[in-house]
Amino acid sequence: MEVKKNPKANLQNYTKLFMQLGLVLSLVVVYLAIEHKTYEKTYSELADSVLQAEDEEDIPITEREFEVKPPPPPPPPPAAPEVIEIVEDDEEIEETEFEDTEADENEAVEVEEIVEEEEEEEVIEDVPFAIIEEVPVFPGCKGNKAELKKCLQTKIQKHVAKKFNADLANELGLPPGKKKIIVQFKIDNKGNITEVRSRAPHKRLQQEAERVIRSLPKMTPGKQRGRAVGVKYGLPISFNVE
Repeated sequence: MEVKKNPKANLQNYTKLFMQLGLVLSLVVVYLAIEHKTYEKTYSELADSVLQAEDEEDIPITEREFEVKPPPPPPPPPAAPEVIEIVEDDEEIEETEFEDTEADENEAVEVEEIVEEEEEEEVIEDVPFAIIEEVPVFPGCKGNKAELKKCLQTKIQKHVAKKFNADLANELGLPPGKKKIIVQFKIDNKGNITEVRSRAPHKRLQQEAERVIRSLPKMTPGKQRGRAVGVKYGLPISFNVE
């Protein structure tokens, strides 16, 4: 016997309906989810208002009470005038005698001896050649200050070149090359050459340089503030050893 199905019991006939119902239901859920509104709870404004309310306090206005100072005491009454005694004409009054301090013209006045103090002359120390006001004058030099200065330097250099024994360096067996001697001396306030010192590679060269400088002629001394002073001078001597 063949079993026959009821056409109404076949669920495939309702497939489209179920699909439409599911679609509608999902749309409704999506719409409600979109339209749903949420609100964030904030408490900052409320807290600020509460804190401000707590900070604000009513400060009562008070009036400053001024102390009432008592009035100053009245000034003291003026002192009573001194009683002036009236002396009768018959009463004798002692007079005070004052000694005369004026000297008599006939009396001699003793005067202590007046001693005149001699003023010490200002001592000007030696002045370097670079800053001397008036340079020493080498014999035969003439002209203004600048010309006298240049002439002095030229004359000293020529004198050293003429008198210095340059062959001495070869005799001492010094190695070849350029040699240098530094000489310092002073032209004193009388124009003489003094305090001659030197520095050289060999002692014999020092002695030769000092000998040549001491042979310079006597000069007219330099002046500072119009007074003759000692002038310090430095001279380098260079020569080659072959």
